[in-house]
Amino acid sequence: MTTEITDQAKLRFRLKIGGLAGLALGLGLGLLTLASAAGIWLGFWDFRRGFSLLGAANQYGQWLAWACLLIAVAASIASYLLKIKNTGRFVTLAAIGALVAWVAYLIPESFRPGVGVNYPSIHDISTNRIKPPQFFAIAPLRADAPNTLIYGGSNNMTPEQLIEQTDEAYQDLVTQRYSEPVNEIFEKALAAVDDLGWELVAANASDGRIEATDTTFWFRFKDDVVIKVEQQGPDTIVDARSVSRVGTGDLGANAIRLRKLFALLEN
Repeated sequence: MTTEITDQAKLRFRLKIGGLAGLALGLGLGLLTLASAAGIWLGFWDFRRGFSLLGAANQYGQWLAWACLLIAVAASIASYLLKIKNTGRFVTLAAIGALVAWVAYLIPESFRPGVGVNYPSIHDISTNRIKPPQFFAIAPLRADAPNTLIYGGSNNMTPEQLIEQTDEAYQDLVTQRYSEPVNEIFEKALAAVDDLGWELVAANASDGRIEATDTTFWFRFKDDVVIKVEQQGPDTIVDARSVSRVGTGDLGANAIRLRKLFALLEN
């Protein structure tokens, strides 16, 4: 009996170590992922360091997540087969670690482009490449932003190079035409800004101009959008431009943002 109790105690201790190890690994990965963004929010480092930390979390995250899951499963199976008593909390700790690890891995993984998708290293997307809509109300808000509002003026790029890369990657993002009157499309655009959760900065119906700011979910980056609605012959035309305040490339975020806008205008 004494030997059996001793063996149970040893096995329970090992499960405890396994559960705590799984929890520590999961929480460690979670903290690394959280720190990548929290450091930017709190001003401890810039977005480059944040991307570096997120990259590290993504590089090792899947292995750590699988390790935590295996620890949780092994602890549960061992507890059941060996009939080790009072081990539920250790299995729970390992399961919590596995859950946190998978969430921490999937967050950075969600930023990765899909298989075969290659986004150009640009962050200023306009439907009108020749005469891009200009920002007025938002311009002062970007006074300290690393990226300029001059079309093709960032990252040693010329307007011609920006046009070429935009044409190649986003052929669908061109001036949009509608049969509805200008005022109806303008109101639709205002409603779309609200539906998409963008912060409305300015709306001038007489000029047909809307300016808004979209804040990204994880890193809280601010990207700016200007929408120009005007009459051209029998049609109402809409041009839109989305520009990131920081970063060289945007992983397609600005193009995706404009596509969401135009999808709502079609409704």
